[in-house]
Amino acid sequence: MTRAERNRKRIETASIKLTRWIGSTPSVIVHTIFFAIMLALPFWGVGFDRILLVLTTAVSLEAIYLSIFIQMTVNRHSKELEEVSEDIEEIQEDVEEIQEDVDEIQEDVDEIQEDVSEIQEDVEDIEEETQSDDDRTMEKIETTLADLMREIKELKNSKK
Repeated sequence: MTRAERNRKRIETASIKLTRWIGSTPSVIVHTIFFAIMLALPFWGVGFDRILLVLTTAVSLEAIYLSIFIQMTVNRHSKELEEVSEDIEEIQEDVEEIQEDVDEIQEDVDEIQEDVSEIQEDVEDIEEETQSDDDRTMEKIETTLADLMREIKELKNSKK
């Protein structure tokens, strides 16, 4: 950090602290005491014209510096608001991207559900085919057994 940057940073820090102090209760008390003393000086022999000159000059200088500090604070807050606004825009873009991803995932889930339904139908078809094949096989076995039983009876009858 260069010397100029350090000096600028010190001035900004001092202005922030001064602005905070001026907006506080101790500041009101100090200003009230200052004005009371200034208005009481004529009782100690100080000319009222001189007091008004000093008081007017002090109040004018204070007003000038206060307006500068206020503008610095406004500028700082404006910059911070711009940064927050940029962050919000980035977050909105991220949310939109996430929403697109969620939509794509939902489409994938729908496709998977369709595939699962098709697979379920295929499984049911295979079960039906397997049941039909089993039934036919059982019928063949029964027929073959019946034929064998008949042939065995015929063989027995022929041997007698």
